[in-house]
Amino acid sequence: MGSYMKEFSEVKAKNSSEEALQRWRKACWLVKNHKRRFRFTANLSKRFEVREIQKSNQEKLRVAVLVSQAALSFVQGISYKVPEAVKGAGFEICADELGSIVEGHNSRKLKVHGGVEEGWPKGAHDGLGIVASILLVVFVTATSDFKQSLQFKDLDKEKKKITVQVTRNGYRQKISIFDLLSGDIVHLAIGDQVPADGLFVSGYSLLINESSLTGESEPINVTCENPFLLSGTKVQDGSCKMLVTTVGMRTQWGKLMATLSEGGDDETPLQVKLNGVATIIGKIGLYFAVITFAVLVKGLFSRKMNQGSHWSWSGDDALEMLEYFAIAVTIVVVAVPEGLPLAVTLSLAFAMKKMMNDKALVRHLAACETMGSATTICSDKTGTLTTNHMTVVKACICGKIKEVSTSAKTSAFCSDIPDSVVKMVQRSIFNNTGGDIVMTQDGKIEILGTPTEAAILEFGLFLGGDLQAERQASKLVKVEPFNSTKKRMGVVLELPGEGFQAHCKGASEIILAACDKVLNSTGEVVPLDESSMNHLKDTIEHFASEALRTLCIAYKDIGGDFSAENPIPFEGYTLIGIVGIKDPVRPGVKESVAICRSAGIVVRMVTGDNINTAKAIARECGILTDDGIAIEGPEFRTKSEEELQELIPKLQVAKESADVIILDDNFSTIVTVAKWGRSVYVNIQKFVQFQLTVNVVALIVNFSSACLTGNAPLTAVQLLWVNMIMDTLGALALATEPPTDKLMRRSPVGRKGNFISNVMWRNILGQSIYQFVIIWYLQTSGKAAFHLDGQDSDLILNTLIFNSFVFCQVFNEISSRDMEKINVFKGILDNYVFVGVLSCTVLFQILIVEFLGTFANTYPLTWQQWLASILLGFLGMPIAAGIKMIPVGSR
Repeated sequence: MGSYMKEFSEVKAKNSSEEALQRWRKACWLVKNHKRRFRFTANLSKRFEVREIQKSNQEKLRVAVLVSQAALSFVQGISYKVPEAVKGAGFEICADELGSIVEGHNSRKLKVHGGVEEGWPKGAHDGLGIVASILLVVFVTATSDFKQSLQFKDLDKEKKKITVQVTRNGYRQKISIFDLLSGDIVHLAIGDQVPADGLFVSGYSLLINESSLTGESEPINVTCENPFLLSGTKVQDGSCKMLVTTVGMRTQWGKLMATLSEGGDDETPLQVKLNGVATIIGKIGLYFAVITFAVLVKGLFSRKMNQGSHWSWSGDDALEMLEYFAIAVTIVVVAVPEGLPLAVTLSLAFAMKKMMNDKALVRHLAACETMGSATTICSDKTGTLTTNHMTVVKACICGKIKEVSTSAKTSAFCSDIPDSVVKMVQRSIFNNTGGDIVMTQDGKIEILGTPTEAAILEFGLFLGGDLQAERQASKLVKVEPFNSTKKRMGVVLELPGEGFQAHCKGASEIILAACDKVLNSTGEVVPLDESSMNHLKDTIEHFASEALRTLCIAYKDIGGDFSAENPIPFEGYTLIGIVGIKDPVRPGVKESVAICRSAGIVVRMVTGDNINTAKAIARECGILTDDGIAIEGPEFRTKSEEELQELIPKLQVAKESADVIILDDNFSTIVTVAKWGRSVYVNIQKFVQFQLTVNVVALIVNFSSACLTGNAPLTAVQLLWVNMIMDTLGALALATEPPTDKLMRRSPVGRKGNFISNVMWRNILGQSIYQFVIIWYLQTSGKAAFHLDGQDSDLILNTLIFNSFVFCQVFNEISSRDMEKINVFKGILDNYVFVGVLSCTVLFQILIVEFLGTFANTYPLTWQQWLASILLGFLGMPIAAGIKMIPVGSR
């Protein structure tokens, strides 16, 4: 019993545990009056019931509170507005709001406020903006360079388009060197480049210059015993037929090219000059950058001295100094005009492409630029000043002068000329020639050869001759092809039963000097006396005075003893006749010569023709004036240095390998080249004027502001954007302006002339002063003028300054289209590149100001502020027009 009672020892009079009371109730369950017996003890069941009700009520209350809190949080999450004081301190959430997120375990509100991520650090925005600006500059520059490289590839293909005469499938034809195949027979003459590796088939006096492959300047004599011909070499003398064996990269020249890479063009004179300008400006910019950085750091140090915290430096101070350094570096970036070489390349490449459309192939960039400064143009006569479509219009045979025309009949022309003479003329024409008469695949007769050869062969056909019959009637023993030194061509024929006979043709004065006999009116060979010689000379001068090109043909019987190894004799010839060849002056040449004169360019004619023919053509073209001089080469080369100094300024009728190839051989195209060359020079001047204006203003504004106020209004990102406007985009816009006719009404600029002229300095200084005054006014009085106050007033003001500065450059770019004329809008819509660049500049400026403020340190402007910025920029145009009215020297 005692141990049993111990189990209930925990049941106390008061405050017994529910567990003890429950056990006691179970032990005393059998009682007479249950309610009475336990009336003074706790009602455990009721207590349990009440407790369950309390729990239920508490749960309902908790749910209601949570729902209310969720609803409140949802409403607050949508409508939460940052207090002005908090926003002014640079935060986006107040302390109470931040505390309520944690206190209320409010995940939704946490998401509304962006979660636990702090975003990009403030300094990262500047870095990202700078990187984005650099990438944009690189992208635009790379795109431009890529397009120019494509243009250069096209030009290079055009430069290498060379046609050669070949015999293929039994037909002689002209094809491109790229279409050559093994087995083709190529016809080569003096001056031709051997287009493939091959073997000598037949030819005469063939000398090959192999210096391009071997470096040896001594020419190689190619014969049947030494028949090997290599591509890339040149025919120095003679002519031949070559069997093609190897083409393309399998040739010796192709293998050599595979191991080499082109070094590219050297810098042009203008590029060298501009690189010097860029270096000087860069040094000035570096000086200003160092001073600006020093002034800004001094301002920070002075501020900390005044605060007494000069021994305490924080991370914020380091970031501020880093920002100063970024501004200094950006000043250097803006100051260094790296766009100058780009502008030169763009302008030259653009001009080259346009000149290609005008039938002028520029092989070197420097040549395009040099043409703009040319003071003298030496032009060949044949094919350049004339049409190069030659026909024989007059002939003197047997002492009789005859007209030759397509309407005249052969019988009428030959009526009073002995048949033996006609036969001799035909023999000489058809055998002593570098041309050929072939039948095309469609059955038409085609004359191949130089224009002069074609004209003489056409005359032979007019006389009723047959080239194949003449060649079959004799054997060709030796050929000495025509060259510009000898000015003649000679052959030796072996006539069946008659021995050997030499024939020559060439410049009238040279062939006539080798003759001592002539065919008279009856066809007999008679001595060439003084009176006959004078008559023939008068005939030559008469033909030449009519602007006819004269050639003499002659022959000589040399008996039965002649060897192909011996040279062809050149004396004791019998004159057969004189032919006068008409080569009409090209349309527009006279007008083009007049344009050159008005542009200060002297035009001189260089030709191998008879002096009288040259003078007649020169007068017809307007080249030879009353006080001008015509002189022959041998006489010119005998002049002393003093005589040449006096002679050359008056010399009008004097050849070098050209860097500019006139594809249509038209003198008017040369004038076009000169105009484009001047356009390149002027376009670069426009760009430099525009760029230096931006340089001067940006440097002075940031430097003066740093010195006077301790901060710079234009940030690094903003300066980089301005740098891209003036460098890459400015080069694209101004370097692609087409030429105008007024360019050919001014004197050429010499190599030693000042690149930055007085006109440019006037425009640069005038526009710089205006822009500096505007920006300085905005910086000092902008807040009052635009009623700016509040936390963002400084940011808005700096955005206004930046926006106004950019629009000053936009309108200054338009003003720079012409450095002297007031009307700068003429033809602006015709230059799609210029309009596109300006449009892109304005569009990007809007994006930067309105949407990229975090990166560019800008603030969205009101429409009134936009209007004011644009108006301040536009006012620069009437200012520029007024400045252009200030007279200054041309240099």
